[in-house]
Amino acid sequence: MKHLTLLMMVLWLAGWVLLPVPYSEATERNLRVVTTVAPITNIVYNVGGDRIDLHGIVPEGVNSHTFEPAPSDAKVLAAADLIIVNGLHLELPTQNLAAKVKKKGAKVLSLGDETISRKEWRFDFSFPEPDGNPNPHLWPNLAYAMKYAELVQDALIGLDPKNKSYYVENTRKYLGQLDQLDKAIFECVKTIPEKKRRLVTYHDSFAYFAPRYGMTVIGAIQPSDFSDPTPREVARIIDQLKKEAVPAVFGSEVFPSKIVAQIAREAGAKVVDTLRDDDLPGELRDPEHTFVGMMKQNMIHMTRALGGNRACIEGIDARNVIGR
Repeated sequence: MKHLTLLMMVLWLAGWVLLPVPYSEATERNLRVVTTVAPITNIVYNVGGDRIDLHGIVPEGVNSHTFEPAPSDAKVLAAADLIIVNGLHLELPTQNLAAKVKKKGAKVLSLGDETISRKEWRFDFSFPEPDGNPNPHLWPNLAYAMKYAELVQDALIGLDPKNKSYYVENTRKYLGQLDQLDKAIFECVKTIPEKKRRLVTYHDSFAYFAPRYGMTVIGAIQPSDFSDPTPREVARIIDQLKKEAVPAVFGSEVFPSKIVAQIAREAGAKVVDTLRDDDLPGELRDPEHTFVGMMKQNMIHMTRALGGNRACIEGIDARNVIGR
């Protein structure tokens, strides 16, 4: 035994023997995946399941447009094998930090930029074209959310081919769930009187949602600097709502503002302040604390406020497909 140990030392000094990487690090460690906003984190979870270690760095209820990563996030990004962002200029501070600290070989997947082309970008009151920042809220359009899931599947398979069948099966189940939700949203919109299929929101999160489902975004209240509108802008919005006879104004869980209630009251419209775009409903362990749950709740509130029948969406199973 002593001679064998001596021989190993000699060979190691000669460069002929490499000390092995610990087994857990070499073969057993899950992919480390870092995401940004909660809907994307949940989409990734439903594809990656328990084969990835998933960390979303943008806290729910925080304005994702102005979010600045903390110093502790640099360590998380530096350890990631895969960093998944929405893109379309939504998380520029996070992307800039990731570019500086990510390890060699780590992949950055920008879902929005891989889903639509530049000519498909949408600009509006909250995202004016002269500023150059497009509306980044693709995921309420379920066709785009399904594309997100497929892109995540392909990225995970590329980095972890041994678990390909697992990712493919999860994606198949999840796309089925998203397809059911997509069809239910179409049915809900059909129950809304045609003249009422119009949206006025505080923050314009539905620029890609509306054209898919046959609705029209009349306007958004929040200016591009994410402040409240000026008195002159408020007066203009109220006049527009009266002229259009809009039945409801939709506020935001993430952007609470007393201005919404004022505008709705003076325009003779209802105020609904429960729409969400990147804040999942309920608490972390709740069954419907999911992207599907968020969209289901949005449609329940939207359909009811605009005079439609919410029964079209109530039967959707909003639980994660993982673990069922």
